[in-house]
Amino acid sequence: MDSIQFGAFVAQLRKEKGLTQRELADLLHVTDKAVSKWETGKGFPDVKLLEPLAQALGISLVELIRGEKDP
Repeated sequence: MDSIQFGAFVAQLRKEKGLTQRELADLLHVTDKAVSKWETGKGFPDVKLLEPLAQALGISLVELIRGEKDP
């Protein structure tokens, strides 16, 4: 998955959860600028953050990495 697709997926899920970038960042102990960077495709989260990110967004780690929810 490329960074643009990943970022769009994260942004979509965050918005579905009703979270701001700041709120998601606070849950993950990162800055809102980091979340913005992921969502705009300018970078990926650190590997250590993938599982907490998936949990915060209410999806599995596999779904996060694939970039789509299971049916």
